[in-house]
Amino acid sequence: MLTIIHGADFHLDSPFSGLTPQRAVQRRREQRQTLDALAELAAERRADLVLLSGDLLDGQITYRETAQALAQALGRIPCPVFLAPGNHDYYHSQSLYAGLDWPEHVHLFTTGAIQAVTLEQLNCTVYGRAFCQAREDASPLAGFTAPRDGRIHVMALHAQVDGRGEYAPITREEIAASGLDYLALGHVHQCSGLIREGEVTWAYSGCPEGRGFDETGEKGVLVVQVEPGCCRGELVSLGGRQYHDLKVDAGACGNLEAAVWVALPGLPERDVYRITFTGACPEGGIDLAGLTARLSPQVYGLTLSDRTQVERALWERKDEDTLAGRFLRQMALRGAEDPDNETLQLAVRYGLAALEHGEDVAP
Repeated sequence: MLTIIHGADFHLDSPFSGLTPQRAVQRRREQRQTLDALAELAAERRADLVLLSGDLLDGQITYRETAQALAQALGRIPCPVFLAPGNHDYYHSQSLYAGLDWPEHVHLFTTGAIQAVTLEQLNCTVYGRAFCQAREDASPLAGFTAPRDGRIHVMALHAQVDGRGEYAPITREEIAASGLDYLALGHVHQCSGLIREGEVTWAYSGCPEGRGFDETGEKGVLVVQVEPGCCRGELVSLGGRQYHDLKVDAGACGNLEAAVWVALPGLPERDVYRITFTGACPEGGIDLAGLTARLSPQVYGLTLSDRTQVERALWERKDEDTLAGRFLRQMALRGAEDPDNETLQLAVRYGLAALEHGEDVAP
């Protein structure tokens, strides 16, 4: 049985454009520290292999500190490491990968054809290949079948299962026909868990740490126990920050600030949150600026947005002989078929705030 750590999609040196410049610099520094956590996990779990399935880098432009951190961290991993470049960090003669001096136990796949490395001491053969350009529309698994020679056969691959695009599309039928014991995939940022196609187990490890609100929840790397015909795995966190996308019903809350604190999962001082207020608009609207000022010092990253709807009682003002009443009558006519339409609701709130010189309560 082999213990394998399967990771992918670190996207080191991401821009983190949704954060302040100071926070973005800090996040890139923390990404490099994730590499140290990977090395520590490999030692702690006594891993036999580490498979890195591409997109370790976010692009072809990489900071010097990141290159140094990558080489040093992989050098500290106490077992063979196999790296299969993906579409973001594809291999070419001028790439970072080509210019680094890799430790002897780190194997970098450098061609578009599948290569094999046999590790006699582990009774194992490791396969992999590299993206050699940003887009590739051919299946790297087409026609591949591992031999039945009594060894454990595993592969690191950056590819798109069921894909029809330009990121090495592979089919489930090709996976089942591959004869592998474990296929370690990169490209999809959500962990898939272990999946069986015929006698083959495959998985996406997902990204080890979220970088935006499209990558919410727990992230990490997979620790997989592999033996012929059987694989068991678990997602293990590397201790990074998480992103949370939350909704709070403003109409059901007497105290919005208290409701936010009740809704917050995770560790507010560590994680990044986007909170959207929904439901009926409270009397007087939502003071987003005030809430942000009070909450932000206690939360690492916070974005508040208001998607509440105007309370029904407010529409009753359309009968008033005032400018606001005339405005509401016109808006009611425009929204007769769908009075709860979000765009209409926001337009009403903008309009009333402008007419009555109130604070703009919309996002």
